[in-house]
Amino acid sequence: MTQRRMHLVAYLKTGPTANHPGAWRHPEAPLDDILRPERYEHIARVLEEACFDACFYADTFGLPDIHGGNFDAYLRLGGQTSYLDPLVVLPVMARVTKHLGLGATLSTTFLHPYWIARTLASLDLLTAGRMAWNIVTSATNLEAKNFGMDGIPGKNERYDRADEVLAACIALWESWDEDAFVLDKQGGVFIDPSKVRYTNFEGKWVKTRGPLAMPRSPQVRPVFMQAGSSDRGRDFAARWAELIFCTPHSKADTLAFTTDVKARMAKHGRAPEDCKILPSFMTVIGETESIAQERYEYLQSLIDPEAQQMLNSSLMGADLSKHQDVTSFAAAMGNQGISGSIDRVMQVMLQERLTFTEATQKPRGLLVGTPQTVADTLEDYFTSGACDGFIITPTVHPRMFEEFCRLVVPELQRRGLFRKEYAGATLRENLARP
Repeated sequence: MTQRRMHLVAYLKTGPTANHPGAWRHPEAPLDDILRPERYEHIARVLEEACFDACFYADTFGLPDIHGGNFDAYLRLGGQTSYLDPLVVLPVMARVTKHLGLGATLSTTFLHPYWIARTLASLDLLTAGRMAWNIVTSATNLEAKNFGMDGIPGKNERYDRADEVLAACIALWESWDEDAFVLDKQGGVFIDPSKVRYTNFEGKWVKTRGPLAMPRSPQVRPVFMQAGSSDRGRDFAARWAELIFCTPHSKADTLAFTTDVKARMAKHGRAPEDCKILPSFMTVIGETESIAQERYEYLQSLIDPEAQQMLNSSLMGADLSKHQDVTSFAAAMGNQGISGSIDRVMQVMLQERLTFTEATQKPRGLLVGTPQTVADTLEDYFTSGACDGFIITPTVHPRMFEEFCRLVVPELQRRGLFRKEYAGATLRENLARP
């Protein structure tokens, strides 16, 4: 029987940092290359050399302004903001790689399915089947206002629309048969029109005629990623997701999440192995435990307290400088907020007996140790059945990824837990390999 192996996906942003608000201030964090292609080419090469399944770019469609009611702090303190559109960056990364999966975040609440299907089909063709779509319904009023809306719709409405957007996109991607191209110069036939069909999708929220103007891509459709943790979000994931990004506080929380989602999948006629569930971790690595702890303490010293509060305000959907208890916070968030981030804080409060404010200040999924002890934790999660692999989120970029790929990945490979080479031709095929 082939040994089960974990999957690794890198979480990226086109900005100075990801989810550690002080990491951009580290002496080894370059800042002058944020707007240059070399930055993105380098990280793509690092991840592919380590045989990561994929990377994906998290994205917010605008400048956050929840903390303090404006975007001043987010700019001044180096907020987790995208300074380039990831759809422009991904082709740059594709040119220097052959196997690494490449994921983009696109919102079903704001974007029309024809545009989504057209863009992702083009990228999947150009990358020979390596695209993933991180499907978001979006979670902030600021994004809604940037797209001409008064505010973000309620969660159920957002997911109902998302169901239709995905169904419409799939219909568009399947509007071409695989063998539509004839390319017969002698006979004068370029494409067989009988192999291309109108889509004519019409639902409550979206409609599109189709067909696409681009042919069927190697994967037919990109790999579907998703991160919803609410009850409605889990139902959506159980129906559609092939890869789930989650942020539970502990192994027990992760196992409970995985068990719940995979049970829901059965109701949609899907097998548990059809979806990979990957909790998120950052790492601080040292040659010894004491060195790792020293590096962690220095990294934490770079966090401006306001920056930490600012980050959590964006993730949770309410200004934590004004709402510092559960009741006040819940009343202020309205339709905003990412359920996974809120759930994690509640889990921390319960398990560690902390106040709401104390729980919001705890680091998210941060492993501190030697390559061996970090690998021990990942192995424990994986072999217990709590997950199928991990989302690796950077602290200091690109140093943390370089260290993880140079030190932790070989340890996982030595234990037989991670691949030493790519076996599949597409991202979906690599995710399907045990």
